[in-house]
Amino acid sequence: MAGFTFLPMSHDHDHDNDLDPMAARVKALETILTEKGLIDPAAVDAIVETYEHKVGPRNGARVVAKAWSDAAYAEWLAKDATAAIASLGYSGRQGEHMQAVFNAPETHNLVVCTLCSCYPWSVLGLPPVWYKSPPYRSRAVIDPRGVLAEFGLELPLTTNIRVWDSTAELRYIVVPLRPQGTDGLGEDELAALVTRDSMIGAGHALAPGAAA
Repeated sequence: MAGFTFLPMSHDHDHDNDLDPMAARVKALETILTEKGLIDPAAVDAIVETYEHKVGPRNGARVVAKAWSDAAYAEWLAKDATAAIASLGYSGRQGEHMQAVFNAPETHNLVVCTLCSCYPWSVLGLPPVWYKSPPYRSRAVIDPRGVLAEFGLELPLTTNIRVWDSTAELRYIVVPLRPQGTDGLGEDELAALVTRDSMIGAGHALAPGAAA
């Protein structure tokens, strides 16, 4: 259930023959569009750079880590996630209106978009392929416990599962339970334990020592 991977659009033609078939097709398409004057290679590279290094799950992980380590921030995040997230510099397209939902020992949250694939790009990057698939979008509502089990997440029958339907007007980020044994860890160390799936609700945060 892997997410999207951006293919680097290097303009060094000496290595074109070394590209895999998909990368070669992307390169050929880029070349044709560039020659027709329809795209600017520098602009394309800037977009790729943004989504590879500036937008993605690492942003959401820092939000979660701060909520774990700063009770005042966690309270703000619960009340006004849009503002709290923006205070860390994460805002913009697909993340204008946010709500944070907090997992608890007796409650687990799962996010889905039943209509299409609404997703908070500014904090989680591009949505994984499975998030957009019709089976996930329908079954996450009908049988969330079964769907989570397929992700390898077996929850006790006593755990209440809440499903949140993301829309164009409101998108969600799950704050997973803080793993045990993380007392004394700094925000950078905590952020390394937060996975993309845990911020959708399809997984737990990693245990200490598992991030590597």
